[in-house]
Amino acid sequence: MTENGLLQIVLYFVVLGLLVKPLGGYMAAVYEGTPNMFTSLLKPVERLLYRLFGSKCCEEDMSWKRYTASVLVFSLVGAIVLYIQQRFQSHLPLNPQGFPAVSWDSSLNTAVSFLTNTNWQGYGGESTMSYLTQMAGLGLHNFLSAATGMAVLVALIRGFTRRSVQTIGNFWVDLTRSTLYILLPLSILFTIILVSQGVVQNLKPYQTVPLMQKVTYDKPIVDAQGNTVKDSAGKDKTEPAEMAEQSIPGGPTASQIAIKQLGTNGGGFFNVNSAHPYENPTPLSNFLEVLAILLIPAALCYTFGKMVGDTRQGWALLIAMFVILIPLLVLCYHSETVDAPYVKGLGAALTSDGNMEGKEARIGVANSALWATVTTAASNGSVNSMHDSFSPLGGLVPMFLMQLGEIVFGGVGSGLYGMIIFVVISVFIAGLMVGRTPEYLGKKVEAFEMKMASLVILIPAVCVLLGTAIAVVLKDGIAGIANPGPHGFSEILYAFSSCSNNNGSAFAGLSANTPFYNVSLAVVMILGRFGVIVPVLAVAGSLARKKYVPTGSGTLPTHTPLFVVFLIGVIIIVGALTFLPGLSLGPIAEHFMTVK
Repeated sequence: MTENGLLQIVLYFVVLGLLVKPLGGYMAAVYEGTPNMFTSLLKPVERLLYRLFGSKCCEEDMSWKRYTASVLVFSLVGAIVLYIQQRFQSHLPLNPQGFPAVSWDSSLNTAVSFLTNTNWQGYGGESTMSYLTQMAGLGLHNFLSAATGMAVLVALIRGFTRRSVQTIGNFWVDLTRSTLYILLPLSILFTIILVSQGVVQNLKPYQTVPLMQKVTYDKPIVDAQGNTVKDSAGKDKTEPAEMAEQSIPGGPTASQIAIKQLGTNGGGFFNVNSAHPYENPTPLSNFLEVLAILLIPAALCYTFGKMVGDTRQGWALLIAMFVILIPLLVLCYHSETVDAPYVKGLGAALTSDGNMEGKEARIGVANSALWATVTTAASNGSVNSMHDSFSPLGGLVPMFLMQLGEIVFGGVGSGLYGMIIFVVISVFIAGLMVGRTPEYLGKKVEAFEMKMASLVILIPAVCVLLGTAIAVVLKDGIAGIANPGPHGFSEILYAFSSCSNNNGSAFAGLSANTPFYNVSLAVVMILGRFGVIVPVLAVAGSLARKKYVPTGSGTLPTHTPLFVVFLIGVIIIVGALTFLPGLSLGPIAEHFMTVK
């Protein structure tokens, strides 16, 4: 690790910390309906949107069941529209490259992926999706899936603040305010800044330009059906080829990059995501993009504290997230800078800065490790380096962060409501230790809340472990592995960890754009998203019906350092007990294989 790298990381967290309170306070005002200059300016637009939805559906609060039904129906309709758009994109406008329709399995996977805020991509964006699909399909869902997560969080917060009522708010109002007053203004601001840094934003066709120096390479030989021809040894046959020109892609990139980071979506406009110079061209763009990943999730902690009337509660959750994230970041950064024998044998891949395999020289090891850790902590999934090329322990860090349930910041809204569920579990465990009915924020935590909290933890974990187990025993599952042994197992484990927890990043060595992976990963993405949302909203409804319990001498304080440590312990223990066996077969085994 270098002093310069550590300084950049410290600067990042300082800037992030300074932005938490002002943005968090503003979001609390938005959800509480407190007018300010900005919300007053856009109020006519908000009223117009309500008329489009149907004024009656936006005038009254909803029970948790009606709120849940609205979330599910809205999401289902959005997925169907996006699927159809991909299947018919060859007949739609804004397709200057003439891209054909996307295959049924890839369309299904992508529709589910962007619907669930996962943004897993088994395709290359610049060679598959038209401009219309990128903007009106993927870009639109970047806003709506993020706003849905924020709406569910606000509904859960109301469960704590309301007393003896049957309602938790109105989904359409929460969705509209999240999009109109928070995501859209921030995205416009970030888009302008990114364009100023050179991020592409146009609707022009791709440009073909001659290369200054011709490139020779080995081209795979394919048959009439497009399949690679094999030799007697089973290896791909190749023939010499020469490249004299290159296609330079364009498109409305900056606008999609802004919301992909702010909404913790992560779907890249180009295949290599934010490692591409058209998505992330300068040190400033890199800093701002990785800052945007944690900006809203971190600020929502303060929003939570503000809305429940005790900002100490929000700060406690934020500190717990930082205490988990920073040591794992240090481990990842250190693992990419040590004298690794598996890289040293390759020669130039290991530099004085560390393991540069799979990383951009203009970005470096420190910012690659920071991005990899932040993006998997925040359910973002965007990358500026290839996680498949990280050291075994360096790759373990982002994998484990996802397996914790994407609660260490997590997705916008979804990360915090997942963390709150862990708080409920921790309070319950602490209550059992002292023989007292557990309470949190004036509401008793009883059997129903614990049943729902158990589902929130178990459903994504089962999806990860069961999905991985099925994939490693089926021919279609192991066919996508590019590397044998523990690393190949890690590729599959990472894929199901990413999709089940709605992250979307990948170990690039796994060829996942196949019917088996497209369908199986789509299933776990749905379960990982809505198998958590439904229990969370059920908890919100249950809490809203409860009476307020005044704080007494036996009430466990949940804003103290002691409780923060206890909460962190519960999170780490649950994650370790669930996933340590899988990690032992993958990155841990690979690490010991490289140590002499």
